[in-house]
Amino acid sequence: MKTLFVSYRVTDLDCSLGFYSALGYAELGKVPLGGGAHLVLLKFPDEPAASLELVHRPGDEPVDVGSGFDHLAIQVEDLTLTLTKLLEAGLRPGPLQYPSGPDGPTTSWLTDPDGYRIELVEWPPGHADGITPADFT
Repeated sequence: MKTLFVSYRVTDLDCSLGFYSALGYAELGKVPLGGGAHLVLLKFPDEPAASLELVHRPGDEPVDVGSGFDHLAIQVEDLTLTLTKLLEAGLRPGPLQYPSGPDGPTTSWLTDPDGYRIELVEWPPGHADGITPADFT
């Protein structure tokens, strides 16, 4: 088994697509659900398949992200460069953080239009992509 993608319900599809496009996602496809509702599948250019789905149902109540969801983590190669690009695109990422000290990952946080928190992570040199069993030994 493997995780296919995360799905977010969004209030304003155009606003969310603008945000995630500025973050670097590309639209893979859109599925009309009727009544103005849509699913939109997104992926980063180097990914082989969709990794994020936006679900927009105009008749639903506004999105409430405070009911259990915490955050989405995204790996980046160069966090300083990424933050510069995000600022230029009009997004507001937070400052660099070093949650595990100077030898661990570097992170920054931002929030999408519906309040979903996103953690950007740059691993230190030599670290594997993602969190692996080696991080717990």
